[in-house]
Amino acid sequence: MDGAKARVLICDDDPLLLELMEFRLRAKGYEVIKAVDGAEALSKAERDGPDIIVLDAMMPKADGIEVLARIKGDPNLSETPVVMLTARKAEKDIVSALEKGADDYLVKPFIPEELLARLARLIARKKR
Repeated sequence: MDGAKARVLICDDDPLLLELMEFRLRAKGYEVIKAVDGAEALSKAERDGPDIIVLDAMMPKADGIEVLARIKGDPNLSETPVVMLTARKAEKDIVSALEKGADDYLVKPFIPEELLARLARLIARKKR
């Protein structure tokens, strides 16, 4: 699947990373929604109903793990795939995110093409 018209919510407090990811995702045909902190991520997830969410663990206002738990606890959002994209690489962080419902986990620095492949796979699975 080429990801055409799928909506991706990217949540990260690094403006350079947001810009890079937006460029790469748009080039693949995705619609991109950006959020710079946990509160904005939750608000945009509820309002815009993205097909998939890419979430940083360390963000202001609400960290990614808290945002993940709230998304997975919301009946309107719980089926939305969430990919954690974070610098946290300790086993406890990865296991905690997966236990709270993360559908995938990538550690920064990451390979952009790998992220795109993982997103395409999760979106295709959701649309089945």
